[in-house]
Amino acid sequence: MPALWIAHVTVTDTEAYGRYAALAGPAIARHGGAFIARGGRYVQLEGRDRARNVVARFPSLEAAEACYHSPEYQAALDHARGASERDLVIVETT
Repeated sequence: MPALWIAHVTVTDTEAYGRYAALAGPAIARHGGAFIARGGRYVQLEGRDRARNVVARFPSLEAAEACYHSPEYQAALDHARGASERDLVIVETT
């Protein structure tokens, strides 16, 4: 069953976060992920507002989780740590 990787991000260091994004995209693609939304317009209705919202679709929850724990994504994530505040969840679709 497909799954969505949903990230809400506040970028605090654009240069370092740019390095993250350059590496994260290929890592996500290698695990079957495809971006549905990446920083477009949004309306915050509840909860904490974060200016960058990203949604990627994966073939399964397991593929999305494997991507997150993969060495290539973790290498990308090293650039986001300290350069952003992030919330990330994987949700299986029905």
